[in-house]
Amino acid sequence: MSEGCTHDCSTCSSNCGERQQPQDMHVEPHDLSQIKRVIGVVSGKGGVGKSLVTSMSAVLANKKGYKTAILDADITGPSIPKMFGIHKRAEQNEDGLLPVTTKTGIEIMSLNLLTENETDPVIWRGPVIAGVVTQFWTDVIWGDVDFMFVDMPPGTGDVPLTVFQSIRIDGIIVVTSPQDLVSMIVEKAVNMAKMMNIPILGIVENYSYVECPDCGKKINIFGESRIDEIAAEKGLKVLGKIPMKQAVAHKCDNGLIEDCKGCHISAIGDLLDEMAK
Repeated sequence: MSEGCTHDCSTCSSNCGERQQPQDMHVEPHDLSQIKRVIGVVSGKGGVGKSLVTSMSAVLANKKGYKTAILDADITGPSIPKMFGIHKRAEQNEDGLLPVTTKTGIEIMSLNLLTENETDPVIWRGPVIAGVVTQFWTDVIWGDVDFMFVDMPPGTGDVPLTVFQSIRIDGIIVVTSPQDLVSMIVEKAVNMAKMMNIPILGIVENYSYVECPDCGKKINIFGESRIDEIAAEKGLKVLGKIPMKQAVAHKCDNGLIEDCKGCHISAIGDLLDEMAK
C-alpha cells in the first residue's frame, strides 16, 4: 500500500495486497416487480425542464407499446403527478405500495401521491429524502415494466448519489438549456455518471428556441445553441431540441402531457428500440 493511498480501491490501479473489490450497494426492487430497463433523467442545475423530458420520454415509450413507469425521485419538487393530471393518493395492500396509473397506462410513484396536500412542503434532510427514494424502488409493486424513467433531483448531492448506488441504472439522459453555463452544467452531470460507471445515453436541450407564429423562423432567445459542439466534445448524442411552446406549457399545467406528440425527442424513441433489442 502506497503512502498516498486513499483507501478507495475503485479509483486505484495498483495491485497491492490490501486491494479489495468494490462493494455492490445495489438493492433489488420489490419481489413482485419485473423492471427490464431503468433510465435516469438528470441535470446539473434546476429549472431546465428535467421533469418535462422525463414525462415526454415516458409518453413516447408508452405510445410505442412499451410498459412504462416513472419513479419521481425529485422529492422536494415533485411535479410529475400534476403534469399527468393525477391528484388522488396512492394506495397499498398487504404486499406494498401500488403506483397510480395514468389514463394511458403509465405507472407513477411520487411523494405528492402520499402527502395529505399537494402543496405541503418537504422539510427533510438529505439522508431521509434519499431513503424515501430507495423505498419507491423496494416497496412499490411496479409489476412488469419495460422502461422505467427516474426523474432525478438536480445537482450531484445525496439523492442522485443514492439513486446511482441503489438502483441499477442502464443509462442517463442529460437535460440542459442553451446558455453560457451549459458546458459547465453538462460537465458536472457527465463526470458524476462516469464516476458511477453509468452510460450516458445523450443530451436533450430544452428552451432551445421560439418559433415565430407568423413566419415560422426560429428565434434563439438564450443565444446561439452550443449543444452540438458540446456533445461532439464529449462524444455524446443530441437526442432532441425542445422549443419553447405555449401549447406544451398549457398541457403541463393542465395535466395533459399525454397529449404531447414528442416529435422533438423522436431520437429517444429510436434509442428505446435499440435498448429493447
